Amino acid sequence: MGWAACQGESGEMEEICEKIACFWYSYAPWCPSCQQTDSEWETFARNGETLQISVGKVDVIQEPGLSGRFFVTTLPAFFHAKDGIFRRYRGPGIYEDLQNYILEKKWQSVEPLTGWKSPASLTMSGMAGLFSISGKIWHLHNYFTVTLGIPAWCSYVFFIMATLIFGLLMGLVLVIISECFYVPLPRHLSERTEQTRRSEEAHKAEQLQDAEEEKDDSNEEENKDSLVDDEEEKEDLGDEDEAEEDEEEDSAATRVDEERNDAQDQGPLREVQEDGEPEPEEDTPVQPSPADTEVAEDTLRQRKSQHADKGP
Repeated sequence: MGWAACQGESGEMEEICEKIACFWYSYAPWCPSCQQTDSEWETFARNGETLQISVGKVDVIQEPGLSGRFFVTTLPAFFHAKDGIFRRYRGPGIYEDLQNYILEKKWQSVEPLTGWKSPASLTMSGMAGLFSISGKIWHLHNYFTVTLGIPAWCSYVFFIMATLIFGLLMGLVLVIISECFYVPLPRHLSERTEQTRRSEEAHKAEQLQDAEEEKDDSNEEENKDSLVDDEEEKEDLGDEDEAEEDEEEDSAATRVDEERNDAQDQGPLREVQEDGEPEPEEDTPVQPSPADTEVAEDTLRQRKSQHADKGP
């Protein structure tokens, strides 16, 4: 098959590539790289019958749907098909490399276009439709500006207005469809839903109130615990003070008793010293007077009375 075999709509091309092997590339007349590749591609196409392969090329301007189905984003783009399986050739567009790609069967090591990239997938079918619409808009723009001689800005304004009107119409259609398929709820069901909504709101309010009450109770318990701890600390401190006072009183009482014993022991010694020779005044110990003992006893009584007052 010649050049026309690989040109045309995507459905025709898939039928051809399912029967025989195809090799084609997508180009644009304004693409400089495509212009450099044309001479090498023509040489490769002349040997297509020898290689038992159909060789061709596709103009993306004339066939936007086909370029959209294969998702052509760079030019030139080479594609190979064998037994209905499509692969993309990413090597240089030189005659020797193209010929070796077929003779040495290098295409077997290339990953085929599968999944959403497959030309037969729903995604690529939608992409082909979008590319077809864009191609028709471009042709219409050329008709306005070249054939009719309308300024380019007028053509842009026309397409903008057409887009807005089309969007409004589509929105209206969607609203009508939704109104047709929308089934309103019966009155008693709507009232039930309102009641359930109110009951849910009341339940949520009760839960919030309970949570706040629990927080208040926990705060009160914490305050009570802190007061009890403070009172226990105060009692412990009071017990310690009482114990210290008791120790001081005991020590004072023992000192008074010792002083009394010393006074009793030193009484007979004074009598002996009076009968005998007098000793020097420096060596005689100073004896506590009765007034000092009375003062000490009064101090002890005052402390005991203070301790009795603090006790209850």
